[in-house]
Parts: sequence; structure tokens; C-alpha cells
Amino acid sequence: MLLNARLARRAVVGAIGTGAVAGAMLIGAAPSALADPPPNCTAADLAGVAAGVSAATSAYLFTHPDVNAFFTGLEGAPRDTIRTQVKQYLDYNPSVKADLQGIRQPLVDLKNRCGNSPNVPAS
Repeated sequence: MLLNARLARRAVVGAIGTGAVAGAMLIGAAPSALADPPPNCTAADLAGVAAGVSAATSAYLFTHPDVNAFFTGLEGAPRDTIRTQVKQYLDYNPSVKADLQGIRQPLVDLKNRCGNSPNVPAS
């Protein structure tokens, strides 16, 4: 069961572009001594927001077994296939799309607020 939840979470994160933590680690490691990041735009802020989005995504998938089953079923598929299938699924399920966009909104808000910060990856 834990494996399925982890695979589903991985598929969702990959599908909706919430790989922000990895990007933050890569970009955050670059020298940034030239400018201080805007307030609340540090790697720690990004990690906290990403953790909240990840937890909310997990809770959503556990409470929506059909959505969980769909994303779990994508495991092992090529990335282009996943992208196409997710787009089709979300187009046919606009309430799921709206729910997932709402869950991801804090990451979007962080990017919009901290857009030029060296710690926030462009998406």
C-alpha cells in the first residue's frame, strides 16, 4: 500500500510539475552572494510550501480512490505518454483538475512572489 501511495504521489508530482524541491536544491546550491532573496523566498520557504503541497496531494489521492488509481496506473509509462494521459484525464475531469490546481496554488503563489529569487526555480 505504501508503495502504491508513493508511486501515485510521484506520478502526480511529475505530472503537474511540482518538482520544486529538486530545483531549489540545484539552484540554491549556486552562488547567490550577489543579492539577498526577497522575504519568504528562501530554500526553506520553498521546501515548506512544497511539503505542504505534497501532503495535501497525498491526502487528496487517499480520499479520491479513482484519481489515485489513475495516477498509480501511470507508473512505468514513458514521460511523454504520462503527460498526454494526464492532460486527457484532467480535461475529462475538470473538477479533479481544479482540485489539483488548488492544491498546487501555494507553489504558484511562491513562484509569482519570488520569481527572480535565485532560490525559486522557473517552471
